[in-house]
Amino acid sequence: MEPTESAPATSNITVLRGEPLVVISDVDKHYGDLHVLKKINAVVNRGEVVVVIGPSGSGKSTLCRAINRLETIDAGVITIDGVKLPAEGKALAKLRADVGMVFQAFNLFAHKTVLENVTLGPIKVRGLSKAEAEKKAMVLLERVGVANQAKKMPAQLSGGQQQRVAIARALAMDPKVILLDEPTSALDPEMINEVLEVMINLANDGMTMIVVTHEMGFARRAADRVIFMAEGEIVEETTPEQFFTNPQSSRAKDFLSKILAH
Repeated sequence: MEPTESAPATSNITVLRGEPLVVISDVDKHYGDLHVLKKINAVVNRGEVVVVIGPSGSGKSTLCRAINRLETIDAGVITIDGVKLPAEGKALAKLRADVGMVFQAFNLFAHKTVLENVTLGPIKVRGLSKAEAEKKAMVLLERVGVANQAKKMPAQLSGGQQQRVAIARALAMDPKVILLDEPTSALDPEMINEVLEVMINLANDGMTMIVVTHEMGFARRAADRVIFMAEGEIVEETTPEQFFTNPQSSRAKDFLSKILAH
């Protein structure tokens, strides 16, 4: 596949960018009196890595979770690959199978081995045989660097290893997009880089990713675009280079001055 003429030099050349995959239109969300998402509009294109950053309570995780309807929305529309997010039932389950999710707290099944965690979805949802699913799972566990842990239970793994298994589990479903909601914030500092390295490799391979994170280094290195949120709104949306060197809003300048000072 040839790269498009308009693709930026930093893009992965095997990916044709520019085709909308996730479209968020006029999305509103309240928790009681708290207005957590205010008329959010955003587009994530196929093969793009979009990093969502901002202060705590800005609506980042709520937006991420709304994309596969773990959070309901009060108004607006979210479409994935042209399909409107269904409210419930089999249609929602089918769409969710196309949207991988990696959480802050790993969310592995504690009573299943690493291999069973990764094969469960492909067998139950995608209809793979146990042998097919296991073969695929081992390739993915190798890819994220934990193939030697396949027979262990999650509790026997470090936090960084568990999160890498969670990424492999998401990949096993062949998702169109992966949502990563603060994937490193529950990890000890020495484990953060091993997970970020896996994420950077995925980005380089052209995986469409929406990442909520406080890891500015990852945003600079892997993002095609940065969305900066504050108080339930998208305040800025631009390239990492532009955002980190020349933020336009006072809220972004204030955020960066605090986070980059540490």
